[in-house]
Amino acid sequence: MAVLSLDRLSKRLGARLAVDAVSLEVAEREVFGLLGPNGSGKSTILRLVTGYLRPSSGSARIAGLDVVSSGSAARRLIGYVPESSPLYGHMRVNEFLTFMGRLRGIGRQAIAAAVDAAIERLALGSVREVIIEHLSHGYRQRVSLAQAVLHSPQLLVLDEPSNGLDPRQIIELRSLLRELAQTCAVLVTSHILTEIERTADRVAILLDGRLLTIEQIGRVSAPVPPPSPLEELFLKLTQEKALT
Repeated sequence: MAVLSLDRLSKRLGARLAVDAVSLEVAEREVFGLLGPNGSGKSTILRLVTGYLRPSSGSARIAGLDVVSSGSAARRLIGYVPESSPLYGHMRVNEFLTFMGRLRGIGRQAIAAAVDAAIERLALGSVREVIIEHLSHGYRQRVSLAQAVLHSPQLLVLDEPSNGLDPRQIIELRSLLRELAQTCAVLVTSHILTEIERTADRVAILLDGRLLTIEQIGRVSAPVPPPSPLEELFLKLTQEKALT
């Protein structure tokens, strides 16, 4: 069974058909990219999948659960990082993740272990007691990802995760997405062709809400391609700690 299945999913926003009968499936441990220019319907599809919007027609299912008729159960299987991920800047990293774990319904006895596991997975140990508003953009992005994987979701949904990251942070993000895909399916959007090409197994190209094609561009569970020669030079010359 596919982790995510869209069947002629459509959404009308006023007079505009923002998503027009899109059908696709995302398999376990697959990084699936949605690629298209701004306004092509990528973010709207994510909001439909995560339950923030209700479809005008068609359906979206997470592990067989309809996101409308079984919305609560379906959302428990999703980890979501929107393009502008909201974080409580006054909280410390550890405090924020504990709070999010409680919202996710993680039991009192299990929450500390879940937070520790997310912090280790996202390499946040050195900043776990730091107030979030004092973190760099790269570390804030990692905190956003940590809250999304706290509850071990079956589907991780990421909207433009590389926005605002510097070249080193983008290179690090590629490997991080591949690592996260070892335990869940990943649905990621971008308008940057090279980033989708380097991280995704398959890509759907969208325009004006319509699905133009789905192409295989990688191999499920294949390692992320190494940095390009220019990226290698940048990494060598800058010598900065990743995602700081």
